[in-house]
Amino acid sequence: MKPISTALLSFGMSGKLFQAPFLHAHPGFSLTAVWERSQALAGAFYPTIRSVSTIEEILNDSTIELVVVNTPTATHFNYAKQVLLAGKHAVVEKAFTTTVAEAIELKNIATEKIRSLSVFQNRRWDSDFLTVRRILQSGVLGEVLEAEFHYDRFKQELSAKMHKETPISGAGVVYDLGPHLIDQALVSFGFPQAVFADIRVTRNASQVDDYLEILLYYPTLRVRLKSGYYYREPIAAFTLFGRNGSFHKSRADIQENALLANTPTNSPSWGIEPESERGLLHTEIDGKIIREQVPTEKGDYAQYYEGIYQHIRNGAPIHVTADDGIQVMKIITAALESSAEKRVIAL
Repeated sequence: MKPISTALLSFGMSGKLFQAPFLHAHPGFSLTAVWERSQALAGAFYPTIRSVSTIEEILNDSTIELVVVNTPTATHFNYAKQVLLAGKHAVVEKAFTTTVAEAIELKNIATEKIRSLSVFQNRRWDSDFLTVRRILQSGVLGEVLEAEFHYDRFKQELSAKMHKETPISGAGVVYDLGPHLIDQALVSFGFPQAVFADIRVTRNASQVDDYLEILLYYPTLRVRLKSGYYYREPIAAFTLFGRNGSFHKSRADIQENALLANTPTNSPSWGIEPESERGLLHTEIDGKIIREQVPTEKGDYAQYYEGIYQHIRNGAPIHVTADDGIQVMKIITAALESSAEKRVIAL
C-alpha cells in the first residue's frame, strides 16, 4: 500500500477535527504538510507534519498528491483551482464554492487534468442520517409524501470567526449548514423540480443570514429544510411521513463531540449513539400497526476518506462527486433567488 501524500490548507476546526484525525488514522494516507499562516500548531498533534507558510510550498511539492481545501468558503474556488492546475487531487470543504459557475469550472479543470475532485460531505455518515436512509430504503413507510430535515441550535452570540459573520460571499447559514441539509435531501430523494425559500437574519447583531427554510418540490413529495439559532428545546431533526406511517429521529450523532474530546477514531464506541436517542417508527406492516423505537446505525466519518483512497488508488467510484457539489450549489443559488424575490424558482 503506497500512502497518498496529503496536505491541508489550514489547521482550524475543519483541519484539526474533521480532516487530520481520519487522514492520520488511515494507513492509505500520509499527512505530509499543512499551511499555517500565523501559528504552527499542527506539529503538537502530528510531529512528522511539515508546517509551511505559503500555498506555493504545497503546490510546488511534487510528492504531494492530494490537497484538502479547508479554508473559508469564499476562498475555495481560487485555492481549489490552483491545486488542480498544479496536477493534484482535491478535496474541498463545504460549501463547494460560492456560485454554480465556479463549481462547474472546477469540475472541468479536474476532468481536463484527470484529477480527483470531491466535496467533503462527511455528514452523509452521521449515525442519525444513516438511520433515516435505512428507513427510507426499507419501504416501511410506503410512499413518502413529506419530509423535514432540521439543523438547529440555540446560540445568540456571534461566532469568533470573523469570516463567518462578515457579509461576504459564502458567509451565513445558507452556505454553512445549508450544504449539509441540501446534500442529505438530494442523497435521499434526488434533484427537485422547484425551490421556495425564506432566508432571514434573526440575531440582533448579525450581519449575515442565520435562519433558513427551504422547500423542495417533487412530483408527489415535499421536503422542508430548516436551520436556525433560536431552538432552545430540541425538536426532531428528521421526520418522514409516508402513506403507511411516520418516522421521527433526533440529531444525535456523537462523532463531533468525540473529536472535540480527542477520542481516538478507532475507539470501540466510535459513532454509537445512546439508546435513548433511538428513532420512533409508527407504521403499518402486513396489516399490523407497529409503534416502536428502532436501532440507530453506527456513524463513521472514516468512510469518506476510505472512499477517497479507493478512488485514487483503485479507481473505485467516488462517494461525493463534483457533480454532487454542483447540484447543491444550484439549490443554494435558487434558494437565495427565491427568498429575495419571494417566489418559487423552477429548476
